[in-house]
Amino acid sequence: MVMADVMDLIDSSIASLAGPSIHADLGGGQVTVQWVVSAYTAAFALGLVTSGRLGDLLGRRRLFLLGMAGFTLTSLACGLAPDPLFLIVARTLQGLCGSVMIPQGLALVKVVFPPQHLRRALTPVGPLMGLTMVGGPVLAGWLLHLDLFGSQWRSIFLINVPLGVVAGALARRVLPHHGGEDPTARLDLTGVGLLTAASALLIVPLIQGRDLGWPVWTYVMTAASVVLLALFVLSQRRSRHPVIAPSLFRRRSFVVGLVIVAGFYASLSAFVLVINLLLQQGLHWTPLHTGLTLIPWALGTAVAVLLAGAVLTEKLGRATLHLGLAVAVVGLLALCWSLDRFGTGITVWKLAPALLCTGFGSGLVFVPLVDFIIGDATAEEVGTGAGLLNAVQQFAGALGVAALGTVFFARAGHPSPSSCLAAAELVLAVAAGLNLLTLLLVGLLPRRAQQAH
Repeated sequence: MVMADVMDLIDSSIASLAGPSIHADLGGGQVTVQWVVSAYTAAFALGLVTSGRLGDLLGRRRLFLLGMAGFTLTSLACGLAPDPLFLIVARTLQGLCGSVMIPQGLALVKVVFPPQHLRRALTPVGPLMGLTMVGGPVLAGWLLHLDLFGSQWRSIFLINVPLGVVAGALARRVLPHHGGEDPTARLDLTGVGLLTAASALLIVPLIQGRDLGWPVWTYVMTAASVVLLALFVLSQRRSRHPVIAPSLFRRRSFVVGLVIVAGFYASLSAFVLVINLLLQQGLHWTPLHTGLTLIPWALGTAVAVLLAGAVLTEKLGRATLHLGLAVAVVGLLALCWSLDRFGTGITVWKLAPALLCTGFGSGLVFVPLVDFIIGDATAEEVGTGAGLLNAVQQFAGALGVAALGTVFFARAGHPSPSSCLAAAELVLAVAAGLNLLTLLLVGLLPRRAQQAH
């Protein structure tokens, strides 16, 4: 499961760095390059909930292996793409395969490990997420610089092939054959169609709207997605085999937890976007330099997740979330102060304390949040719950990037070092405010995850 998460995070973060190289090699316009990056995210978000439900019905081990095999093959196809259209199609299929793979891993962990061991089982995930979010761009920059065997950008996709083969072989050996599936249930095709269409109408404007200046069609699609989501809810109330188990929404911890996830990941995605835009476009640092600058953030995340998983969550319960979000707010405000204080003279070492603090706060949130959301889900619900959790992360991240990215570019105007600094300070302050609002919602959770029944 951890290796699957790493492969997904790498592929969702590195393609943007390779955009200029892909454009130079394969041609195509700027919109084509944008869709090479966006096709994966869109397809991944669209398939998560349905794939989670399919795992509940057809077998999580089977779907995990199928998703891993498909992800590996589509990574190979991306690396061998002869033209932009082929690459976009391959990236779309890669995202769909990722959406099949990821919910099954989290669901299997929940089923295999008893509640008293679940937190410790999830402990390795957070550090690897933080390190991968930073290490992905560093790895991409390194591979592009090396240009192995004249492969140029292709190596950033081909590296998934050996990883996928190893992960698939290990999964076949260690994953349980039965994980709480319900073979008597059926898939609600009407519900799947409505949810997929609504998700597509929402995710495409979120991904493309900012880059295209928010044309009218983005608002029309967003409004249409709301209508289809309403129809989806009505259909689920009447369905004998709903895509999303209604019992999940009768759990306060699940509903409140998803709202907290939305706020937290919108803020987190905006933070990552703005730091990269500031350092690369505003201050003209290289991708490798930028990636190395974020190492304190990754280390803070890793240390905090280990503490949260091993000690804090069990002893403090929801207070761990209060602490993590509060520390993240302090870190974001410290970043604002550092940028205002040092301006264009900012250095890696001057950013490091605030980045370490921000990462530490974020790291305290990962494990307890997952624990509250799916910790008490039944074996029949956990796949759908995991898929919905991942889907909310994706949509919230896209919304954070779209909304706060628009704020950044509006404030920056014609980008210059000073205008980008001012824009970054504004967005980081808004992200801190969003985390503060999210912190207030934590009080609606039960004091401990296992009280949520």
